Amino acid sequence: MYPVFKRLLDIVLSLAALLVLLPLLLVLMLLIRVDSEGPAIFTQQRVGREERLFPIFKLRTMNVSAPHDVATSELYDAQSHITRVGRVLRKTSLDELPQLFNVLRGEMSLIGPRPLVPGEKDIHALRRQTGAYRVRPGITGWAQVNGRDCVLPEDKARLDGYYADHLSLALDLKILVFSVFCVLTARGVREGALPFDESVDGEKGKVKTNA
Repeated sequence: MYPVFKRLLDIVLSLAALLVLLPLLLVLMLLIRVDSEGPAIFTQQRVGREERLFPIFKLRTMNVSAPHDVATSELYDAQSHITRVGRVLRKTSLDELPQLFNVLRGEMSLIGPRPLVPGEKDIHALRRQTGAYRVRPGITGWAQVNGRDCVLPEDKARLDGYYADHLSLALDLKILVFSVFCVLTARGVREGALPFDESVDGEKGKVKTNA
């Protein structure tokens, strides 16, 4: 029953957010165009529920010369591709705003596992094992509030599977509150393929899965 209610919430909340945030979105798009050459909106193929591909929408944060179908976590020189405006957008997660359209279209949810680039083969296999592809991907998720970029791939997959197994309004509300904190503090933000040298939940490379 909750998945139906969750979809209704996604439609209502994403539509309301778009109406409120549209002026900000337009201003950010203008700043992107002034700051660097290329379109303001970046599209990329991502893997959704049941492993169906869909085009994700983001505010462009990198130069047009950057590799297009490669996850940022796999770029050792990621910083060299990110624009001046892009650094601010990525740190504040404002580059994710256009994904509200993906939510309206039914390709994503406000909360769920972050959608992967098709080329991330290893974590795809891990997600299949944990059952994470049973739910729609989200703008934010359980892995994002438990370390974000500082979580090892196998732990991310486990957290994503935990979310799919424990889908509930209580867990979604918890993730929403934690997401606000993570955005305000830029907790767990990393750019590019860097060593995991930060502790998550007190132990290096380990994360909790209890809600």
